[in-house]
Amino acid sequence: METKHVVAAVIMHNGKIFATQRGYGEFKDKWEFPGGKIEPGETPQEALAREIHEELDTEIEVGELLDTIETDYPTFHLSMGCYLCTVKSGKLTLLEHEAARWLDSAHLYDVDWLPADRRLLPLIEERIR
Repeated sequence: METKHVVAAVIMHNGKIFATQRGYGEFKDKWEFPGGKIEPGETPQEALAREIHEELDTEIEVGELLDTIETDYPTFHLSMGCYLCTVKSGKLTLLEHEAARWLDSAHLYDVDWLPADRRLLPLIEERIR
């Protein structure tokens, strides 16, 4: 089974995290932490900064690795490095996603998360309480 190596930004601000709804592809309408594939020659942090700039027209500060989530999907294995991030500049403009929400700990489970992203929620709850 193919393994896809991706990175995800857990963007935090004032006790809330930023979630995005996919507007395309196999998992359209599911919610996720924004990010994407690591290109050859990039570090995970460089890939994440690039992806957020491309998807949200925003510069982020990539902080510590929160966790690496390993999840099997029907056609591939996902290895997702999840980093705590903050906004350096920009307004988180949706260029590829259908919708976005800032979620506090009481509302983390209000959206239909992708399986890998859902597995990260207990760790996030500890951080934003």
